[in-house]
Amino acid sequence: MNKNSNLWYLESVDLYDLLCPTKTGDLENNHNIHSFTKGEFIYFPNEPVQNIYMIAAGRVRIGSYGEDGKEIVKAILSVGEIFGELALAGEEMRTDFAQAMDNETVVCPMSIDDMKGLMAENTELSLKMYKLLGLKLRKLERKVESLVFKDARTRIIEFLQEAAEWKGKKVGFETMIPTRLTHKDIAQLTGTSRQTVTTILNELKDKNIINFNRRQILIRDLELLK
Repeated sequence: MNKNSNLWYLESVDLYDLLCPTKTGDLENNHNIHSFTKGEFIYFPNEPVQNIYMIAAGRVRIGSYGEDGKEIVKAILSVGEIFGELALAGEEMRTDFAQAMDNETVVCPMSIDDMKGLMAENTELSLKMYKLLGLKLRKLERKVESLVFKDARTRIIEFLQEAAEWKGKKVGFETMIPTRLTHKDIAQLTGTSRQTVTTILNELKDKNIINFNRRQILIRDLELLK
């Protein structure tokens, strides 16, 4: 799990460098960026697939709706991360939605044909894209397994562990996770309630296992958290 989580983050960063408009030849002159305000949808379920997107600024929430109309949040992505890439696996109609979470959220769209052309010319890019698809599917499988077989407390603690492995930065013996996720965001990502997230995070804080504010979560001891 540690290896996959780290790869997930590293692949996103590497792809950002590979797909930057200034590094894609003739595409630079025809490259358009799209800006969205907080709450605005980038695409909806059942829309025809046209582009793959990379986040240049802000954050994007990926989710879907259950049969009862309830919103299910699958991921919250930030700068340098890609979404909509299931088109490369044959998706023709969107099965989820993408929604801007911040004002001045900026995304760079790339048509499926352009992406396939780049992949055909660049073996490194092609391998990274297919690895990213595989890692994303495995990540989704782990989330489904967690929702089915694990209780709320375990899901929240494993979310913190994965976040530390994914984007954590070592500060001495501690691990700092830069994040703007609210307790509501964490609740949506873990299939719990905001009250449950607040209760468990405060319990961990009282035990001096973690500390947190609006901009970061500090894990004082990863082993003790486990």
